[in-house]
Amino acid sequence: MHLNINIILGILIPFIGTSLGAAMVFILKDNISEKLQKILTGFAAGVMVAASFWSLLSPALESSEYLGKLSFLPAAMGFLIGTGFLLFLDMVTPHMHMDKQSEGPESKLKRTTKLILAVTLHNIPEGMAVGVVFAGVASGHSGVSAAGALALAIGIAIQNFPEGAIVSMPLLSEGMPKAKTFWWGVLSGIVEPIAAFITILAAGFVVPLMPYFLSFAAGAMMYVVVEELIPEMSEGKHSNLGTIAFSLGFVLMMVLDVALG
Repeated sequence: MHLNINIILGILIPFIGTSLGAAMVFILKDNISEKLQKILTGFAAGVMVAASFWSLLSPALESSEYLGKLSFLPAAMGFLIGTGFLLFLDMVTPHMHMDKQSEGPESKLKRTTKLILAVTLHNIPEGMAVGVVFAGVASGHSGVSAAGALALAIGIAIQNFPEGAIVSMPLLSEGMPKAKTFWWGVLSGIVEPIAAFITILAAGFVVPLMPYFLSFAAGAMMYVVVEELIPEMSEGKHSNLGTIAFSLGFVLMMVLDVALG
């Protein structure tokens, strides 16, 4: 599949968002307050839920209408496979959530390394989501427009900005120097354009399976939301702030998709 400059720039947009967020270590204090973390986490969750439906599941369903009453099948199968894929990665990769709870197999890795692995895992489905919509654009798939793909890339970049800060700040609180913390935050986001590029290549060879790829990315993203983001935004004090931020993130992504789609 031919990758033009617009597609290359498109898959780099979310990575730029992560990098700018990681740069917050040079501006913010040594740690993010509980209130701010819930707001940022809730906002990111809202963007991802809206993106999963408006930018991924909706075009997957539309492009499968020729199946009649079974038009739901590709989206349903792809969604469940995407969820299972992230569940598998979660089970086989040692990592640590923001609440300092370790998951995955036993490991002697440092806490900071586990934090970075957790964020890297969560960036994979976002990169896949951007990759599959731009693959749809490159292949001329009727369910995906160039403006819609751009809207998804911008939406994920917006939610990556606070996510980059959420990743880098705990590393700073673990005693890592600011410059090193920044570069680890940047590197945690590099998996997104890599995942996007791999997805574009794979989807380009099997264009008829585009609805499965779209819903696969949606399932993977929703796994991250339900497994990580929603628990973080709703536990303990100030959960109402997370809920409000979730609503704002959802609406912003919906507006971007409709306005640019």
